[in-house]
Amino acid sequence: MTKTASHTAASSNPEYASLPGDLISELLLGMRLHGVNYHRVKLTPPFGLGFHAVGDHAQFHFVAQGPVHVRTEDGTLHVLQTDDAVLLPRGGRHDLLSAPDIHSRDIACFEAVVLCDGVRSVCDGAGMSCRDQDTLIFSGCMEFDLGGMHPLVGLMPEIMRVDTLLDRYPEIRPMLDAMEREARSQRAGSAAILARLADVVAAYIVRGWVECGCGDAAGWIDALRDPRLGRAIAALHRNPGKNWTLDDLAAEMGRSRAVFSERFLAATGTTPHRYLTDLRMRLARKWIDRDRLPIGDVAERLGYGSQAAFSRAFKRSTGLSPGAARTSASSSRQN
Repeated sequence: MTKTASHTAASSNPEYASLPGDLISELLLGMRLHGVNYHRVKLTPPFGLGFHAVGDHAQFHFVAQGPVHVRTEDGTLHVLQTDDAVLLPRGGRHDLLSAPDIHSRDIACFEAVVLCDGVRSVCDGAGMSCRDQDTLIFSGCMEFDLGGMHPLVGLMPEIMRVDTLLDRYPEIRPMLDAMEREARSQRAGSAAILARLADVVAAYIVRGWVECGCGDAAGWIDALRDPRLGRAIAALHRNPGKNWTLDDLAAEMGRSRAVFSERFLAATGTTPHRYLTDLRMRLARKWIDRDRLPIGDVAERLGYGSQAAFSRAFKRSTGLSPGAARTSASSSRQN
């Protein structure tokens, strides 16, 4: 997110003005929402597509020609019309259906053709062009890391709709129109352009939810508005490799250890030690999986005295050794 976007986040909601250094915007600078793989889907009803994004993966769907029914894991149905888009921030099992009572099968079971790197086409026997009776969808499985705001992912709604943001953010409408044109046209480079537009629209959905008050997560945001506590949380994110003690963090807040611990637990739902460990492990996964840093360098950056100590902590947190996590990430990218 750019500095301009960060300024917009603060100015569009006056409540954020009380945050130390606009902490919400500062922490959102670490947001990463990047497509792992995408599908352009053109099918003639009836059809049912099953999706199951896991881990730190979100699922994005855009309907270029609808309607489409989204059925979430608990059976709730959402109807999407042409030019609608949704983000499921935690992925999970869900279906895209031509009608509510259709059974689905996993999208991996459908024959797919590679359009470009990371983008595949799923279509029926009628060819790539879209007829009036067809349904046209562009979907993306996305790596989702909210950086310092990552605890908010678990507090987000199961499904987040773009149509709830259009009045507040009219600049999204031209992006949706462009996605529809690109999905229909099959021009040179359209698959890559669709993928980039999907990333941007999904990021707008996340930022819109944050700027509109975070819904049921407002209590977490309220805690960050405490300038003293916010200063301590920001210090953890700025220097996660420091050997932080409770005394250090209480000093950042300017309160006693007891008061700091009580307020920190109320704000985050966890202890400072657990919060720091989780933060370090999220960074470790990113540096190992995405940035391919040597494991020894990751251990040093995060303040562990040895690679062995880091490896033990990593395995306790993730269930995998750092090497196994790297191998698993490489396999996922290839599939």
